[in-house]
Amino acid sequence: MGKSYSTDLRRRVSDYVATGHCCRAAGRVFGVSASTAVRAVTEVRAKGRVTPKRQGRAPRTVGKLAPHILFLVEVVQAEPDITLRELSGALSGAYGVTAELFSIHRALARVGLSYKKA
Repeated sequence: MGKSYSTDLRRRVSDYVATGHCCRAAGRVFGVSASTAVRAVTEVRAKGRVTPKRQGRAPRTVGKLAPHILFLVEVVQAEPDITLRELSGALSGAYGVTAELFSIHRALARVGLSYKKA
C-alpha cells in the first residue's frame, strides 16, 4: 500500500490553491497529481483539516453472524473438538443461516476462541 503525502505538502498545496491558482497548477508545482491536489483542497474546504484519511479497509464486524455468536460460542464450549464444517451445519440446522467456514472462524477468533492445537 502506498504512503500518504505529508501534512506539510497538503498544507502547501491547499495554500497555493487558496492564493488563486488552480489545482492542476498546484499539482505541477508540487509534483503531485491533479487529483491528489483536488482531494487535498476539497478536504480542507469541507473539514478544515489537511490530515490524510485512514488507509486500508475499515475493520469488519462479525456481520450476519453477530446475532448468532453466543450460539456458536456455546456449541464450541460444549464440544471443543467440533470442526468448522460441523459448526456450520449446527448453525444452519438451528437458525437456517449459511456462512462460509472462514467467516465462522473469524467470528470465533474475535471472541477469543481458536482452533489451534496445543
